[in-house]
Amino acid sequence: MYIPLALTYDDVLISPRRSSLLSRSEANTKTRLTKKITLNIPIITANMDTVTGSDMAIAIARLGGIGILHRFINVEENVKEVKRVKRVQNMIIKNPYKIEPYKTVSDAKKYVSSVGVTGLLVTNSDNKLQGILSHRDFLFSNGNDKLVKDIMTPRERLITGNSYTTFEEAKKIFAKYKIEKLPLVDEQDYIVGLITSDDIKNNIEYPLANRDEKGQLIVGGSVGVHEDYIERAQELVKAGVDVLVIDIAHGHSDSMFHAIQKLREAVPEIELVAGNIATALAAKELCEAGIDAIKVGVGPGTICITRLVTGCGMPQLTAVLEVSKIAKQYGVPVIADGGISKSGSIVKAIGAGADSVMMGGMFAGTKESPGVVMTKGDKKFKVCRGSASFTESYTRKKINLEKKNLKEIVPEGIESFVPYKGPIEDIVCQLIGGLKSGMSYTNSHTISELQNNVEFVRITSSGSIESKSHDVEEIT
Repeated sequence: MYIPLALTYDDVLISPRRSSLLSRSEANTKTRLTKKITLNIPIITANMDTVTGSDMAIAIARLGGIGILHRFINVEENVKEVKRVKRVQNMIIKNPYKIEPYKTVSDAKKYVSSVGVTGLLVTNSDNKLQGILSHRDFLFSNGNDKLVKDIMTPRERLITGNSYTTFEEAKKIFAKYKIEKLPLVDEQDYIVGLITSDDIKNNIEYPLANRDEKGQLIVGGSVGVHEDYIERAQELVKAGVDVLVIDIAHGHSDSMFHAIQKLREAVPEIELVAGNIATALAAKELCEAGIDAIKVGVGPGTICITRLVTGCGMPQLTAVLEVSKIAKQYGVPVIADGGISKSGSIVKAIGAGADSVMMGGMFAGTKESPGVVMTKGDKKFKVCRGSASFTESYTRKKINLEKKNLKEIVPEGIESFVPYKGPIEDIVCQLIGGLKSGMSYTNSHTISELQNNVEFVRITSSGSIESKSHDVEEIT
């Protein structure tokens, strides 16, 4: 039997070439996520329940990437997560949150807490502006039994814009009047929108933020191929999700192709990503099934043990090379999922043909990842677990009301403590800095040039040792 050689990222290096880039800042990291969606940086946070909730999705979208919300919650909670991402940053809020003037302060406090805002427009059922209820009004309300109309800032004291007010005009109004919210009304005082000072600030502070046509941050959602996946997909699309990832351990399966067909019928307008796969044949069949992007990786993840449990998988560099070669023929973008432990791995993944990379373990333990920070001794930790870990598999059995037989659960992922890492922005800045440096070493001004300019060389274990710091004692 002929057994071919397969390689992973640490088995190779990229041969440097003469570069015309004067600085790594000249490198442009814009890339394709799907056939229709682009990213300003090629980084996706994984749909793991200890990696991507709404906080993570907001943070990575502001930095230029995208987060894929995990699906291990009920549909209603999943929808709330999407809506939270979509409302956190806007150009103009078309349907701002409102409250009636005869509601109590207690009602108002509960409402702002449930929707995650600091203030409300006040209006009757006719949608005419009567006032604003701000966090300062709450602060000096002196009692929860008062009515909204008694503590709000009334209409006659409000600065407003109209349906033609631009974002740039709004910036000047905020600067002049030192206000926090600018309601937009028509000639009859009907509410047509809202611009906030936070939106102005966010659009200045995050110039690379990935936004949709409404100025809202983009976000992805994930679905499986069983149980409620059609209902979940439909509700997520209604909530405004930009892309759906059909995410199963073995994406080259009849279940995947059946799910693609059903989802195309149920939500035909949404971009679909399918995975995970690791072979050229799987790529060909998914491309011909009409998928909008392919996710590559069977077993390379930080906490994945699929290869140990099943004996199946493919070293990640070879998997990306094989899949990308086919996907390029169909114009389908490729996401390299897993195995990224350093910025150099991102350069190698894109050099092998990937358009973007998905990471989980790298971002587990950050400030924005779900879960509480725990202290052990003098160090802080968070929990990280794979989607096929024992706890996740057992929890899904309970949710789906299946017989809870522990012997039936065969985990393909582990659970672990990871050190608390602080804000994701610090990690992303280092990763993108390394990526841009790699682009400068290969004379690549763009991601597409990097995909074409890379020449790999295989290295030995001695070469791997030589690539790291050696013969010195590091200062930690």
